[in-house]
Amino acid sequence: QVQLVESGGGLVQAGGSLRLSCAASGSIYRLNVMGWYRQAPGKQRELVATITLGGLTNYADSVKGRFTISRDANKDTVYLQMNSLKPEDTAVYYCNALNPLGNFWGQGTQVTVSS
Repeated sequence: QVQLVESGGGLVQAGGSLRLSCAASGSIYRLNVMGWYRQAPGKQRELVATITLGGLTNYADSVKGRFTISRDANKDTVYLQMNSLKPEDTAVYYCNALNPLGNFWGQGTQVTVSS
């Protein structure tokens, strides 16, 4: 099993920035892909950004140029730097990790952007 703990959410005004962190522990062998997803009220969970073990990144069109995903040197912590935040970015943000043992999710952290 892999445990994922997110931190860094909160309330920010439109145009502001937040940095989310997600630390993995447990059976962290070959976390091939780590990423962030979000779910707004009444909507389905959607991909925000992912990063592979080799550093390849993928972003939702809605966040390209504003959000940056990265991993630490040990490859077991993933970050999401969110700049130029908009009210439509308001959601619960979930960390995700994929390895040969399975697909794992964190508990989520709330991000609220006020207009």
